Amino acid sequence: MKQLTLAAALTLLAAPLLAGQCPADIAAIDAALAAGTELSEADLATVQELRDEGQSLHDAGDHDASVQTLAEAKSMLGI
Repeated sequence: MKQLTLAAALTLLAAPLLAGQCPADIAAIDAALAAGTELSEADLATVQELRDEGQSLHDAGDHDASVQTLAEAKSMLGI
């Protein structure tokens, strides 16, 4: 029972940490886009779509999916 309680507590504590990561990831993507990149127009459009989707997921409270989506955009940008 103690292990279950501990696992539940850790899960509840992890959600706010992920929620805080999303805005930092979005800011990093925005900064990279503003600085310029050598990506093609199609890849830039994909990065922007992933960034916007990550923002929407964050706003909806789905921080795990937001972090994953934003990580894909960051990877495309090389950050």
